[in-house]
Amino acid sequence: MATHTYTGSCHCGAVRYECELDLAAGTRRCNCRFCLKTRMWKAFALGEGTFRLLQGADVLSDYRARDSSWPDGHVHHYFCGHCGVRGFSKGYLDMAPFDGWFHAVNVATLAFPCRTKTAATKRGTIRR
Repeated sequence: MATHTYTGSCHCGAVRYECELDLAAGTRRCNCRFCLKTRMWKAFALGEGTFRLLQGADVLSDYRARDSSWPDGHVHHYFCGHCGVRGFSKGYLDMAPFDGWFHAVNVATLAFPCRTKTAATKRGTIRR
């Protein structure tokens, strides 16, 4: 497992984090109703110390569905209370490969090196 350190944030920047992820191991889309509605595309930060909240603990909100099949306290779907972006969830599963607490990180909130090309159009500039 070759992990790399990634940083991420919500849209407004109030919530910032860094985490250790192995994106080569693949990413996943969950098929539960909540993740389908929020279009959660995730990678897992497994184990203690692999996810670090850098700022924004005071603006995070936590959502739990009333009909959740997770035991109380074993899943937290966090989102920014300012812009509403869901950056990560925290969960607990006593099975491999999780073996305890983990973070499901929304890969759309990760900061990647800019690899965009700019193209001029009649209406303006488009980044690809």
